[in-house]
Amino acid sequence: MEMITRMVADRPVVIFSRTTCCICHTIKTLISGFRANRTVYELNEVQNGGQIERALQQMGCKLGVPVVFIGQQLIGGPNQVMSLQVRNQLVWL
Repeated sequence: MEMITRMVADRPVVIFSRTTCCICHTIKTLISGFRANRTVYELNEVQNGGQIERALQQMGCKLGVPVVFIGQQLIGGPNQVMSLQVRNQLVWL
């Protein structure tokens, strides 16, 4: 978990993703629409992607990616992000 903490430190929005995942693409597009200063880690392209994904699962992200952090806080996966969007609670990005 310390590795994840370092990866999200000092970054307003972090998305853990896979380039081959259509839901990941949807979440990245949604967040880009807010012009958020986002950092994206494509787990299938980084050297320790499997280790990062296991750490995210230990944090409670059971469905894999995408996983979103806003302000260093774990928001969760696509269900949580879309729930916030439907309730107009992503507008503060």
